[in-house]
Amino acid sequence: MAVPTPHNTAKMGDFAKTVLMPGDPLRSQFIAENFLTDAHLVNNVRGVQGYTGSWKGTPVSVMASGMGIPSIGIYSWELFNFYGVDNIIRIGSAGAIQDDIHLRDIVFGLGACTTSHYVDAFGLPGLYAPTADFLLLQQAYAAAQAKGVQPRVGNLLSSDNFYSDGSTPGAEAWKKMGVLAVEMESAGLYTNAARAGKRALCICTISDHLFRPEELSAEQRQTSFTEMMEIALDTAVRMAAL
Repeated sequence: MAVPTPHNTAKMGDFAKTVLMPGDPLRSQFIAENFLTDAHLVNNVRGVQGYTGSWKGTPVSVMASGMGIPSIGIYSWELFNFYGVDNIIRIGSAGAIQDDIHLRDIVFGLGACTTSHYVDAFGLPGLYAPTADFLLLQQAYAAAQAKGVQPRVGNLLSSDNFYSDGSTPGAEAWKKMGVLAVEMESAGLYTNAARAGKRALCICTISDHLFRPEELSAEQRQTSFTEMMEIALDTAVRMAAL
């Protein structure tokens, strides 16, 4: 497919090799305005803002993904396959499942369990296990440690349902299997990266807990996840230096 695409008016070369991908377009704008140097808007189709600038002298882009696997599936597919992007780092919020994970803790998605049937469209003769790219995970972990942050690394649950009839379906069962937290995008992102031969990682800040009455406000989620943002930005710098 030629660019621009149906969902992106950017031209070839407008995106850096590493793209940070929050769900919220306002979080994309916040990162561009508060972290990137010389940031400029390269896409705003449907208000899904994409910017390119630099961080510590390294070109970096940030573009929103919207909510859910179908949405990030579209945007990440186009970035990987049509715009020459090599690395996508999802930076989002997640609901903790384990008792020893707390608000504002940072988790890295080593793997992505899912309730979605997104992978079915790829025609695989079995169950596919979407995972992060090890090199990207390794560099992000080093970036976190350099900031004095000790992230939790393990399985996430990518759920198709934010609301359901009653409590989160199977939450206790996922907890027993050691799944750290639930979000809605990483399995689709990891699958697209694998198909394109590219790299992906999901970094989440805990915004609520499934088994305790704790949660951050929408404004806090939009603007207070700066530690996670800086880890992702530093990861882009490390990847560019390899």
